[in-house]
Amino acid sequence: MTNFDEQRLIQLTRDGDYDAFNRLVVEYQDAVFAVVLRTVRNRAAAEDITQDAFISAFRKISSYRGGIFRAWLFRIAKNASLDYLRKIARRGETSIDEDIVYFSETVKDDTQDPLADALNAELARLIEHCLGGLSDDHRFAMVMIDVEGYQYDEAADSIGVSIGTVKSRLNRARARMRDCVQQDQELLPASMRL
Repeated sequence: MTNFDEQRLIQLTRDGDYDAFNRLVVEYQDAVFAVVLRTVRNRAAAEDITQDAFISAFRKISSYRGGIFRAWLFRIAKNASLDYLRKIARRGETSIDEDIVYFSETVKDDTQDPLADALNAELARLIEHCLGGLSDDHRFAMVMIDVEGYQYDEAADSIGVSIGTVKSRLNRARARMRDCVQQDQELLPASMRL
């Protein structure tokens, strides 16, 4: 099997083939991790949640009934992410600063201008702060569509809601983000200031 044949790998996994499942993990782990990371905003937790999501997917592979496999994986990861967020909300945990993931860590700027770099880093922290202020449902929709670039149907399938609900959540999330970011207008480019 030289080409990636998802359906064959799923069937082999159902038959107990660990190597087939490992190929599925290799294919999808980066995408799942990216969504989880943006949702929980903590690298160590995202690594654990991603691993747990794949373990859960392996155990539940017999319940996969077709459709977009990646969306099925995202749904498992989303549920694990929401469980984590509920758990830390109950305990009142705060993240250790070095574990918090900021957009500035993943967006590189080749300007070689220290002032521009500093302003971009501040803007990235503001965006991350505003994203963190969204409800879990709104944040997950925004991460899936605007940050990771998935289509509405795949996001809807991953979240387990209708496309209309995803669009509604995304619209509300964008409005809240816009309002939040506008509060620190000096960090915004002149073209984005009101």
